[in-house]
Amino acid sequence: MGRKPKKRAKPKKRKRPRRKQKPKPPGVTRVDEEELKALIERSKEGALSEDEAGELKAVVETLAYVVRELDEKNLTMRRLRALFGISMSEKLSSLLPKTQGGEQGGEAGADNTAIGETPDKPPPKGHGRNGAAAYTGAERVEVPHDCLKGGDLCPSCAKGKVYEQRHRPHRIVRVEGQAPIKATVYELQAFRCNLCGEVFVAKPPDGVDNEHKYDASSRAMNAVLKYGTGLPFHRLDRLQGSLGVPLPATTQWDLVKASAAEATPVYEELIRLAAQGELLHNDDSTMRVLSLMKENAELRESGAGKGVRTGMFVTGVLSVTGGRRVALFFTGRKHAGENLEAVLAKRSEELGPPLHMGDGLDRNDPATAETVRGCCLAHARRKFVEVLESFPSECEHVLKQIALVYKHDDECRQRGLSAEARVDYHVQHSKPVLDALKKWLDDQLEQRLVEPNSSLGGAINYMLNHWEKLLLFLREPGAPLDNNACERQLKKAILHRKNSLFYKTLNGARVGDLFMSLIYTTELAGENPFEYLTALLNHTEEVEQAPAAWLPWSYRETLAAAGFSAN
Repeated sequence: MGRKPKKRAKPKKRKRPRRKQKPKPPGVTRVDEEELKALIERSKEGALSEDEAGELKAVVETLAYVVRELDEKNLTMRRLRALFGISMSEKLSSLLPKTQGGEQGGEAGADNTAIGETPDKPPPKGHGRNGAAAYTGAERVEVPHDCLKGGDLCPSCAKGKVYEQRHRPHRIVRVEGQAPIKATVYELQAFRCNLCGEVFVAKPPDGVDNEHKYDASSRAMNAVLKYGTGLPFHRLDRLQGSLGVPLPATTQWDLVKASAAEATPVYEELIRLAAQGELLHNDDSTMRVLSLMKENAELRESGAGKGVRTGMFVTGVLSVTGGRRVALFFTGRKHAGENLEAVLAKRSEELGPPLHMGDGLDRNDPATAETVRGCCLAHARRKFVEVLESFPSECEHVLKQIALVYKHDDECRQRGLSAEARVDYHVQHSKPVLDALKKWLDDQLEQRLVEPNSSLGGAINYMLNHWEKLLLFLREPGAPLDNNACERQLKKAILHRKNSLFYKTLNGARVGDLFMSLIYTTELAGENPFEYLTALLNHTEEVEQAPAAWLPWSYRETLAAAGFSAN
């Protein structure tokens, strides 16, 4: 008899290590610095009361928590501000407390207008039910009446005749779900001869073949989801797979890369058009590019990184030309001023220097191209917002005076004033306010009312150092008060950075810049980015021959002239 096989020992179950619970943030009680110093002095004299000891304990726990979070790199400025109960809003109504009488900041009749905020501000969009007219991209289905037509006898009174209400149809909105990118499988009937073996396959519908699996609409939707709404490739991959229409991340990249090459003529035409603008905004933000990060690591290891720029940025350039707005994005090592210089290199020599709006950083200025430079009033205002709690009365005074200027600018918009009339209106109403504010700022430093090296002194010095550029709107027709338009533009790139974290290569960044430029410019023109990109990708030969005819505000006319539909 053979030996009985030995029983295998059961593997021991490994105990999973318990996750280390994150310490909860302490209950933070904000303590004035002078009060804290007085509390420390009292602790030297003798025992503290129970309330005083609790107050000191809360301060120590808060400090320990902040240090621990900083060590673990878990603390952001947003979380830090939320921890201490500091408002993230820069609106005047949020910054200044209300008194019992309901007046803002304790002054009767004080202006409560923030940047771009009017006293009778309508409710924000998106906080109500959307009517049928809001569904511009919906399919329209006409439903005829089952028993009546125009001219029939009224079935109710049997005397009058009914007529169709063409301008007041009754509408029902029905919303259905589907995959972002759908697919259709065509099953072609086939016959085979049992003698010769010849196979006869049904002819597929027009435009359907194995070589063009992904049509223009699928490629356009892929680009809009990725670069218009910030949806990463891998998330769309999972979503499409769970809905039974697989679209691998690598396939998505291949699609947008090929589509970018076809849309390049329009992108280059937008750059040429932006260079001719009367007003150009620019600013930049950080952006990660893995290939550049690898270069930085190699430079550090070799010791050759000294004096070499290692930063990575995304620049937004917003040009206003002929009433149209063109938005451009550029990602790489160049600063905003260098990218603006490259755009202005395509400017016509017959045109004079354009207006240029940005913040006070020198790196936003082009090196050689001449511009009429303005500085962002919102940036100067923000420096007083940041020190409001330390210097409440001084900052409140400055913020209210700036609010008056924004109120006057809003009145210009409401009245529909021309650029020249707007300058006259500001000279009449805003200039006296700003002259008085400048005198007040000068007095704070000259009379030693504010320490120049303090945070408030820094805010005052920034404003005085850029005073003439901040007041460009008092001299130049069309000059804006701030650079907020470009700040809003950069949110498109920041959304991509927040969701996708980085670009892999500079080529990937170039594709992203191209599509963000096309999508955001289309949105500024009030058009549908999906329909626009679909039209471009459906007419690549025509786009290459005449890109100026295929810009977001002209492509519908081009399609209509050629007998095509935009949808």
